[in-house]
Amino acid sequence: MSHRNSPRDDRWYLSIMSPNTKGDKFAWLDPTSIYINGEAFHDLLDDLVADLDGLTVDVVAGLDAMGFVLASALATRLGVGFLPVRKAGKLCVATDKVSFSNYSGRTQDMEMRTPAFAPGTKVLVVDQWVETGGTMGAAIDLVRRQGGIVAGLAAIAIEENPVTDAYRRALRCVSGVVQGSRWQTECNRQRLSSFDSYMAEATFPRIR
Repeated sequence: MSHRNSPRDDRWYLSIMSPNTKGDKFAWLDPTSIYINGEAFHDLLDDLVADLDGLTVDVVAGLDAMGFVLASALATRLGVGFLPVRKAGKLCVATDKVSFSNYSGRTQDMEMRTPAFAPGTKVLVVDQWVETGGTMGAAIDLVRRQGGIVAGLAAIAIEENPVTDAYRRALRCVSGVVQGSRWQTECNRQRLSSFDSYMAEATFPRIR
């Protein structure tokens, strides 16, 4: 069954995300079923690109690791390049490094190649999910330390808290989960009502 005739603001693809089944040391849900399902992935990208309309972007920066998927796809849609922001120790060239506290409270380091772009480059920073905002904050710092301009942020969801509220006040922020929607309320609670009827088979890509 196709979902493409559904209202665009319905964001139907959010309902196929899987709950965490492995315990507290993992994220509370897994959005990768959206990427697996071609219709869902393309509808997500359509919505994000539409919400980014009018924003000038020179390059898309994606956060290691799952942010790479969404960021590279958005870069392709926007017709610009992709810049990976990596966990420390992964790049074989000169890097700049920033420490941050992630969603689990652990301290980590993020790195970006240097130089990566000319001062004044407009950068869209993308992650799969923004929970506490620590990883995103590190990426923003890395971009600005090289003279880049953070043009905006994009994600499947940006949870609401003082840090992410500050991002929204200062920057153009877009996400599959729209503020004011029931999806936003459920994401803030870290439990989706769709978990009650989740079936992995419903996420499978169509066989041609």
